[in-house]
Amino acid sequence: MEDRLRDMNDDGKTDAPPFTTGNSISLALKGAAMGAANVIPGVSGGTIALISGIYEELIHTLKSFDREALQLVIQRRFRDAFEHVNGRFVCILSIGLVISWFSLAKLFKHLLAAERTEIFTMAFFFGLIGASIFAVGQRVPRWGLQHVALLLLGAAVAGGIAFVPHAGEITSPFYIFLCGSIAMSAMILPGISGSFILLLMGAYLHVLTAISDFNFAVLIPFALGCITGLLAFSRALSFILKKFHDATLAMLTGFVAGSLAVIWPWKTEIKSTHAIGGKTKEIVEGYDWYLPVTDNDLLLALLLIVTGAGLVPLLEHIARADDSPADGE
Repeated sequence: MEDRLRDMNDDGKTDAPPFTTGNSISLALKGAAMGAANVIPGVSGGTIALISGIYEELIHTLKSFDREALQLVIQRRFRDAFEHVNGRFVCILSIGLVISWFSLAKLFKHLLAAERTEIFTMAFFFGLIGASIFAVGQRVPRWGLQHVALLLLGAAVAGGIAFVPHAGEITSPFYIFLCGSIAMSAMILPGISGSFILLLMGAYLHVLTAISDFNFAVLIPFALGCITGLLAFSRALSFILKKFHDATLAMLTGFVAGSLAVIWPWKTEIKSTHAIGGKTKEIVEGYDWYLPVTDNDLLLALLLIVTGAGLVPLLEHIARADDSPADGE
C-alpha cells in the first residue's frame, strides 16, 4: 500500500493496479472483516483496514468526496464522478460491509453475549491485533527516536481513553454537532471507538435516545457533525499521510497497540442500565482487568491468541498480492 501512496499524482489520485476478479473478492472480504470488527470492543474497521493494507487508499478515497465530485454530479458526468471517488473500490468494499452486517457481525454479537465465548473471541482478536503491531510497524522503513515517541504517544492516547472519566450530559445543538464530528473522526483512526468517544463526551445516551425517538432536533446536528468530521478529518489525514508518511504510520501503530487494553480478554465490564425508547439498555462505561486462572479454558484461549497472530502473515500476503500488477502488464 505504500507503493500506492508514493505513486500518488499531484491531484491526489493513485496509479493503483487494475481491479481483477481476484483482488475484487479480496477487497470484499476485507470489507466484511471491517464490518465484523466494529462489533468487537476496542477493534475498529480502521484497524482491520490498516492491517489488511487498504487504510491509505480508504483515507484518500474518503477525501475524494469533495466539491469536484459534487460538480461532476451536477453536470451529470456520472462516470467521471464515479472514477473521481474511486467508485469501484467503494462499491466492492461496501458489498463486503453489507454482507458482514447480516452474517459475521451477528455471529460475533452472539459470541460476545456469553462470558465464556466472549473470552475466546477476544483472545483471538488479541492475538490478531497484537501481531499486527509488528506487521504495521515494519512499514516504517527506518525507526528514529521521533517515531518511537509517536508510537508511545499513540498507545497512550488509545489505551488511556478507557480510563478517562465520562463527562456530564450536555445537550446543546452545537455540542452535539461537535460530538458527531469528533466521534466520526475517531472512527477513522485504528484502535479508537467512536461510540466510546461519545460516551466520554456525555452524548452517547442522548444520541441513542434521539435515534429511538426520531428526535430530529438532535439527529440533524449530529449527522451534520458526522459528515463534517468525516470529510474534514479524512482530508487532513490524507495530507498528513502524504507529507509525513512514516511518522503517521508510527502513531497509527501506537493507536493499535493502545487498543490492546480494551481487547484484553480477561476483564469485567462496568455497566449501567438506562431506559431508552421504552426499553432498557446496558451501557459499558469501563472495565476491571484481571489475570486468568490456569485451566483448560486458558489453554484454549492461548491457542486462539496464537491462531489470531498467525492470521496476520496471511493478511500481509494477501495485501502484497493485491498490490502486485496483474499478469501480463
